[in-house]
Amino acid sequence: MTTATPTRGTVRERPDEPRTTQRGTTRRRARPGTVTATVAALVAAVVWVFPVYWMVNTSLLPRTQVQSRTPTFFSTDAGLFNYAAVLEGDSFLSALRMSLVVTLSTVLLVLVFAFLAALAISRFRFRGRKAFVVALLFIQMLPAEGLFIAQYRMLSSAELLNTAIGVTVLYTAAVVPFTVWMLRGFVAGVPAELEEAAMVDGLSRTGAFLRITFPLLAPGLVAAGVYAFLQAWNEFTIALVALPSNRAETLPLWLRGFLNSSVSEGVNWGEVMAASTLIAVPVIVFFLVVQGRMTGGLVSGAVKG
Repeated sequence: MTTATPTRGTVRERPDEPRTTQRGTTRRRARPGTVTATVAALVAAVVWVFPVYWMVNTSLLPRTQVQSRTPTFFSTDAGLFNYAAVLEGDSFLSALRMSLVVTLSTVLLVLVFAFLAALAISRFRFRGRKAFVVALLFIQMLPAEGLFIAQYRMLSSAELLNTAIGVTVLYTAAVVPFTVWMLRGFVAGVPAELEEAAMVDGLSRTGAFLRITFPLLAPGLVAAGVYAFLQAWNEFTIALVALPSNRAETLPLWLRGFLNSSVSEGVNWGEVMAASTLIAVPVIVFFLVVQGRMTGGLVSGAVKG
């Protein structure tokens, strides 16, 4: 019995090699593992996006459809009436102003203090350096609830209750320890020899730092700023302690009060979802602005330090 042998000039096609179509374009066969991973990623994306979609969808529905037992995924009666009802009151604008002032002040102070501390830890050898690093870890492990009484009494004695300054001080103290550790890796990843070489070329120490080192640390500062922004913008418990009066509220506190004010008439979930969407909009805008720098900063911080 004879077996057929491939003739000269023919090439056996392997399953993982690209296939050439009649039009000359190459098409690579999809492996089963790749297809499974793609399907799993799509399912995870749908699960992650669905709550956001449901929040936005509910904010556009009339109250009768929101309270219906049959869920409404798409409605021809959708509109912006819930957003109009939320924006009609002055409390939203005052809470938005308060949150912006507190959040931006916190981000600025956190970046300044954490950056200087990270420089000191990474570039200088001084007595008590290890104790300072251990203290940062210890402070980060303290539960926030255990500090509420001390924080309230401190702000009350300094007459800083119900003020943006008092909330900013507490937010800064809560965010700085982790931000120092984050920036420490970025600073340690930039060789000090770069500054020394620039100083040999005639730059001062300050000029070498600002023109050589600081631009290389920009992605790390952006990543730390994003972390501080999210912590300050979404924080609720510390604000509840520092702002006991209704005269000054951040957006999370305003949302809680907005929810409680609707209890007597039944919770209007359309307006609650509209308010939640409005709170999320500044975060989305901030992410769109710093997305490129933030991605570079997170990846760089993962491999340096």
